[in-house]
Amino acid sequence: MNFQQLRSIREASRRGFNLTEVANVLFTSQPGVSRQIRELEEELGVDIFERNGKRLTGLTEPGKGILPIIERLLREAENLQKAGNEFSDQTRGTLSIATTHTQARYVLPEVVQKFRLAYPDVRIALQQSSPEHIAEWVISGKADIGIATEGLSQFKDLVSFACYEWNHMIVVPDDHPLLSQSLLTLEELAKYPIITYDRGFTGRSHIDAAFEQAGLQADIVLTAMDSDVIQQYVSLGLGVGIVASMAVEASRSQGLRTLYGKHLFTPNVTRLAVRRGAYLRSYTYDFIREFAPALSKEEIHRALSEASQADPG
Repeated sequence: MNFQQLRSIREASRRGFNLTEVANVLFTSQPGVSRQIRELEEELGVDIFERNGKRLTGLTEPGKGILPIIERLLREAENLQKAGNEFSDQTRGTLSIATTHTQARYVLPEVVQKFRLAYPDVRIALQQSSPEHIAEWVISGKADIGIATEGLSQFKDLVSFACYEWNHMIVVPDDHPLLSQSLLTLEELAKYPIITYDRGFTGRSHIDAAFEQAGLQADIVLTAMDSDVIQQYVSLGLGVGIVASMAVEASRSQGLRTLYGKHLFTPNVTRLAVRRGAYLRSYTYDFIREFAPALSKEEIHRALSEASQADPG
C-alpha cells in the first residue's frame, strides 16, 4: 500500500470516476492509475469500484466504507507535511484563500497588506468564486481558508466561524426618484428594475426572501457576481442596484447615490471556514486574527479539535 494508490482512489471518486481526469491531476498515465487502483484492491481483497467493462461507474459497498478511511489517511499525511514545514521554517510558505469578489475587492486588501508586512516571505494565492465552489476548494485542500457568507456553515466537512455582520444598500443615479423617499420601502423599490447579485452570491438569498415575504415580485433585470459591474450598469440608468454595504465606496466616483437598506433585508454574516481536521500553520492563525480580531487561536484550535473528534470518518 502506498500514497499514490490512495490518491488514485480519492481522485477517482472526486473526478466522477473519469480516469483521464485522474491521470491529469496526478501527472501520470491512465493505465498507471488503473494499475494503482487494481493493486490496492488486490491487496485489500475487495473491489472498491463498480465497473462496466474497464470503465469505473461507482463505488461498491466496501468502497463506500474504505473511501473515508483513505480521505483521513491522506489528510493526516498532508497535515504531517505542514507540521514539518512549520517547524523547519515558520515564516515561509503559501497561504491559499478562496473567497468572493466582494471580499477580495473591498475587505481583504487591508488585511493582506498588514499580513504581508508581518510575513514578507509568505505567498498569498487568492481564488475567487461562488460560496459553493469556495467550500469545495477548502474541502479538497486546494485552499487553506474560505471566506464567504452563511452558506459555508452548511458543509459538514468544514468548520466555520462568524466574523462580522453587514447589510445591503441601495445604489441609484444622482437624480433618481427614490432619493425623495424619507424611508425607503420594498413596495417603492419593487416599482423599478433591479440590478443585483447572481443567485448564491453576496447575500442574494436574503434579497429574494425579503421580496417574497412581502408578497412582492422584484423585477431583477440584470445580475452579476461583481459589485463594480452592478454599479456600472446602475450608472448607465439600467436599474436600481442592491449591493453589499462594503462595496458602495465605488459609487462616489460614478455619479451614484446610496440609500440605506438595513431595514429592508436581513443582515448578512461573513464566515471564515477551514477543513475539518486541518493542520493550520502559525501564519494562517495570524491571518485569521487579522481578518477577524475576535477569533483567537485557542478558539479556532479547540473547534478544529472538537470537529476532528466528532468526525465519524
